[in-house]
Order: sequence, then structure tokens, then C-alpha cells
Amino acid sequence: MPIGPMTMFAIYIVVWWVVLFGILPLGTSAETHEPPTDGSQWGAPKTPNLKRKFITTTWVALIVWALVMFLVYIGWMPLPDLAPPAV
Repeated sequence: MPIGPMTMFAIYIVVWWVVLFGILPLGTSAETHEPPTDGSQWGAPKTPNLKRKFITTTWVALIVWALVMFLVYIGWMPLPDLAPPAV
């Protein structure tokens, strides 16, 4: 079954978000969590490094997406046929 570019892009976006939630907590466990005095959130990291985490998420998601596309291509992970029936 051929996969269109929009389907591949949609799969990449889903993979990117899943990888983002895996990457976000990395590097925050070494911080000490003291009671906030400035009204900030208790568990919020002091240095979130979001730019670095977004870049890391992008290249890790690209690798995972390539693996998913390979599995779809060889038939181990078939995609459902959502196209309307031909009349």
C-alpha cells in the first residue's frame, strides 16, 4: 500500500510528540526542589533547556519515524485503509 506524504507527515508529528514527552523530564532529576518563593510551580525546572530538548526531540523522532516507516514498508505494521470505497 503506498503511503502519501501527508500520512508520513502525520505519523512524524505523532512520533515527535511521543518522543517529546519522553525527552522533557531528562536532566531535571539532578535539580533540588526547594519550596518556591516567587510563586512559580513546585516541580518546574529552573533551567528547562527547551530549545535543546526540541532539537533533541526532532532528531530522535526522525530516527523513530524512519524505523516506523520501515516497519510499515515491510508489512510488519500495516496501516488501516481509510480511503472511501470506490464507486
